[in-house]
Amino acid sequence: MVDQALPGAVVRPVGRGGGGLRRALRRKSTIAFAMTLPLILLIVLLVLYPALYAVDLATLNKSMQRHVWFDNFTWLFKRETFWMVVRQSCVFAITAVIFKALIGFIVAHFVHNIPGKGQRKWRGMLLVPWVIPPAMSCLAWLWLFDPSYSAFNWILALFGVDPVPWTGDPDWARFSVILVNVWIGSPFFMIMYLAALKSVPEQLYEAAAIDGANWWQRMRYVTLPMMRNIIAITALFSLIVTFANFDIVRILTAGGPIDRTHVFATWAFSLGIQSSDIPAGAAVSLFMVPILTIVAVFILRDINRRGNEA
Repeated sequence: MVDQALPGAVVRPVGRGGGGLRRALRRKSTIAFAMTLPLILLIVLLVLYPALYAVDLATLNKSMQRHVWFDNFTWLFKRETFWMVVRQSCVFAITAVIFKALIGFIVAHFVHNIPGKGQRKWRGMLLVPWVIPPAMSCLAWLWLFDPSYSAFNWILALFGVDPVPWTGDPDWARFSVILVNVWIGSPFFMIMYLAALKSVPEQLYEAAAIDGANWWQRMRYVTLPMMRNIIAITALFSLIVTFANFDIVRILTAGGPIDRTHVFATWAFSLGIQSSDIPAGAAVSLFMVPILTIVAVFILRDINRRGNEA
C-alpha cells in the first residue's frame, strides 16, 4: 500500500550522501575551528609538548637514566641560591613592570595631546627601543656600562663624580638590568595606553568639564576607570614576559657578580647547560609556572568581576 502525502504537506527530496558534511561545513563553529586548527597544532607542538617534556626532565637524575621524582625540587629548596633567585626574580619583574607602566602612561598622555602629524613622528621614534632586537639593544647598553670606556662614567667624570661599577657591584648590576628592561619595554605600554586613550569618548570629558572637574578628577573618575582593563591586561602580559626574561640579564651580567643578578631563566640555563645538570635546570624553570599562574588568576578574576559589574 502506497502512502499518500497529506494535503498541504511539503515533500522534501531526499538528498544524496554528503549532505551532513555540507551542513557541518556551513556552521560557523566548524569554520572557526578549521581556521584556528593550524594555530592549535602550533601551540601543541611548540608549547604543550615542551612543557610536558620539561616536567619529565625535572623528575630525572643528573645522568637522566632514571626517575628520582621530587628529589630535584627538594634539593633546590635546600639551596640558599634558589631562594635568592626567587627574590631577585620577583624584585626584577615587579619593579620593572611598575616603572614601565608609569613611564608608558605618562608618555602616552604626552603623545595623545600632540597634533596628528607630529603624533605619528613621535610614535615612530618612541617605538624604536621596543622594535630593535633585545640582543642588539643589550650589546649597546653593555658598551655604555663598560668599566673602562663607559659613556656614562665619562659624563659623570665631567662633573667630578667617581666612576660607577655598573655591572661590577651587585646593587648597581640589579639597577642596570632593570633600567635596560624598562627602556626596552616602556614603548609597549605607551602604545597600548595610547590606543586605550583614543577609545575614551570625548563626551565623558566634556561632561566632567561641565560639572567642574579639574585635571586630577578627570583622570581619576574618567580616564583610569575606562583604562583599567587595558592596564591590568598589559601589566599581566608584561609581568609574564619580564619574569621569564633571559637575554637582558644573560648579556649584561650573566647572573653575576657572584649570582646576585640571576633570575629563573638565567639560573636554569646556568644549571642545565653550563653545569650539565639538565634535570635541575628544568626544575628551576618550572617554578615560574605556579607564581605566574597565581598572579594571572587574581588579575583575570578582577577583570572578569569588573566586566560583570558593567
